[in-house]
Amino acid sequence: MKIFAIGRNYKEHAHELGNEVPEEPVIFLKPETAVIRNNGDFYYPDFSKDIHYEVEILLLVSKEGKNIEKKFAHLYYDSIGVGIDFTARDLQQKLKSKGLPWEISKAFNGSAPVSSFLPKEQFVDLKNIDFHLSIDNTIKQKGNTQLLIFDFDYIISYLSKFFTLKKGDIIFTGTPSGVGPIQIGNVLEAFIGEQKMLHVEIK
Repeated sequence: MKIFAIGRNYKEHAHELGNEVPEEPVIFLKPETAVIRNNGDFYYPDFSKDIHYEVEILLLVSKEGKNIEKKFAHLYYDSIGVGIDFTARDLQQKLKSKGLPWEISKAFNGSAPVSSFLPKEQFVDLKNIDFHLSIDNTIKQKGNTQLLIFDFDYIISYLSKFFTLKKGDIIFTGTPSGVGPIQIGNVLEAFIGEQKMLHVEIK
């Protein structure tokens, strides 16, 4: 299983971090050891003092494919979920300032809590999915997939130029604005519409 993630895929989030809006998707990967399932706890690592939350809509790849044309991309994912891309912002900024890869700030153990998945047929319009993240019952991030710079089908097609997609791969599609730090003791809950999909306690 591979975990792909798309960076800077909402304009307001790119702007809040002082980044340019990309002309092509910004891609990074997380290993399987990053995944937290079944509402497991997140343990704050000792190598960072500034872990940020980033809520994202997820796609679950349903069959193998490569060099997929955009018009066929919808055939390669069948389920929608929500997840959190935990980011060690202090490590990321340090690495970015030196022009170095920033995988350790994004791909560390437990950095990718993921929800269960819903069949995409349950959604009236995949380009109009509301989602949000609350911390201790206060909404911190709100997003809608109509604001994606690169939509689901474009992401699938683009990734498949470089990587063979396989059944079970997960794609984080990008986070909206409103990211910020977590603290030990926080309770994070992620929703698609009004349906709570994910519960993560910070230990």
